[in-house]
Amino acid sequence: MTRVLILCTHNSARSQMAEGLTRRAAQRLGLDLEVFSAGTEATRVKEDAATVMAEIGVDLGTHRSKTLHDVPDPWNFEYVVTVCDSAAEACPTYPARTTRRHYPFVDPSGGSLERWRAVRDQLDLQFVSFVEALRDGRPVPDSYEDSPAVSVA
Repeated sequence: MTRVLILCTHNSARSQMAEGLTRRAAQRLGLDLEVFSAGTEATRVKEDAATVMAEIGVDLGTHRSKTLHDVPDPWNFEYVVTVCDSAAEACPTYPARTTRRHYPFVDPSGGSLERWRAVRDQLDLQFVSFVEALRDGRPVPDSYEDSPAVSVA
């Protein structure tokens, strides 16, 4: 089973949404993935994240904000994906073979639900592309801009 870790600063919004979306994509595409998210600090899952995810049938109700040390076997991931610049800078060096990717997304915190939806939809496109690449045996996109499914315009 392939293990994926998605990191952000507080594990309260982008990484939580990406975790749920990646799990959903893997399930839909028949790929056996173990997906976790964590932050460099733990806070709480933001209500707006849960709201916009529920709109598309992804439940974050059981999710909680956590740090890397709250994740099972934290040093054994095939892929570590950061979704904010702060987490990318603070991301630790992994002793095991790990492929790191950085897909920076705008922080929707403090914005309207439309902003939250836009970030959710961008995350969905990116992580579906990520999961499709894994399923097809292709290299995962190096960056957000390299993903064929995502338009950054």
